[in-house]
Amino acid sequence: MSAVTVNRRFVDRVVLITGGGSGIGEAMALAFAHEGGRVVVVDRDAGGASRVASSIVALGGVAVAETADVALASDMQRVIDGAVARWGRLDVLCNNAGIGIAAVCHETSESDWDLTMAIDLKGVFLGCKYAIPHMLRQGGGVICNTSSVAGQVGVLNRAAYCSAKAGVLGLTKSIAIDYASHNIRCNALLPGTVDSPWIGKVLAQQTDPVGERARMEARQPVGRMGRPEEIAQAALYLCSDDASYATGTGLVIDGGLTAR
Repeated sequence: MSAVTVNRRFVDRVVLITGGGSGIGEAMALAFAHEGGRVVVVDRDAGGASRVASSIVALGGVAVAETADVALASDMQRVIDGAVARWGRLDVLCNNAGIGIAAVCHETSESDWDLTMAIDLKGVFLGCKYAIPHMLRQGGGVICNTSSVAGQVGVLNRAAYCSAKAGVLGLTKSIAIDYASHNIRCNALLPGTVDSPWIGKVLAQQTDPVGERARMEARQPVGRMGRPEEIAQAALYLCSDDASYATGTGLVIDGGLTAR
């Protein structure tokens, strides 16, 4: 019997995570760093990115913080090129940043539609656009895009969000096919309802936040919402060599929500 060892699947690998300053992105950053990754924490909130990167360093890991708007090509090119300039390569890109505006189709303003598409879909495109040339030059890499079960099934009152997340899944599959022969894998995470700061904001807008939380949990087959750390563990798998045959797939982590 071999000795039990702690997983260190990302030792010296460079990992860039957008939306890394809170929620699922923060959990991803901590998880990759725990397994030896050199993490670039990217967020439009400079304080959040700095806090997460500092936490990683305090725990003995390696991380830097970058502030960027994922919808701006210049910002995405800057942080991706900067990571390569700092460490010589980019092994893993996690396009995780996103927003979710609540509205049915006819009540969605054009500006809210455009903003959702800019962050949730264009941001993923820009991350891939500027990371892939580096991955081609170095002989491979892995991309993990955060979609949602909302990109696979309909969700009430989320017209723009569902549309953008479906687009993320389509882009993921396209990239997987286009670059498979270049040793670049691309997969998507499809989380269900996750107890994140974003959910906290949604609940805070309700007249009965405690009651609404209970109702949200009751709708989940497992009786609770997911935890950011559970989604992060799925990202680790998809981005590790353990998933070397997985590309173009959407991994659903939703507590059984879409199994009904």
